[in-house]
Amino acid sequence: QVQLVESGGGSVQAGGSLRLSCVASGATYSGYFMAWFRQFPGKEREAVAGIYTLGDMTRYADSVKGRFTISTDHAKNTLYLQMNSLQVDDTAMYYCAAQIQTWGPWNNGTSYDHWGQGTQVTVSS
Repeated sequence: QVQLVESGGGSVQAGGSLRLSCVASGATYSGYFMAWFRQFPGKEREAVAGIYTLGDMTRYADSVKGRFTISTDHAKNTLYLQMNSLQVDDTAMYYCAAQIQTWGPWNNGTSYDHWGQGTQVTVSS
């Protein structure tokens, strides 16, 4: 059973940085697509960034390009999201997700069959 556990959320002032982590356990950490999503209150989850764990293929939402960086550490079975130049509009619950036995568009939440529990990011002005 694959489990994803996020950490690293918190409160920061606008312009600051945070790094989110997502540890994957229970599966061979290779050969699948992982992503970070976020959810604003009352809204559906939206894709933030994605990465294929066996290569360099990454994807970013336009709203975070140039500010956020997604990466993986295979030795630690961990997915990261480095968030710089944070804005108030980045305030949301952030989730990591993995396509373990599914495959689909990276920015579509229905493509993912495993999700973490989420970590809150709050950016104040």
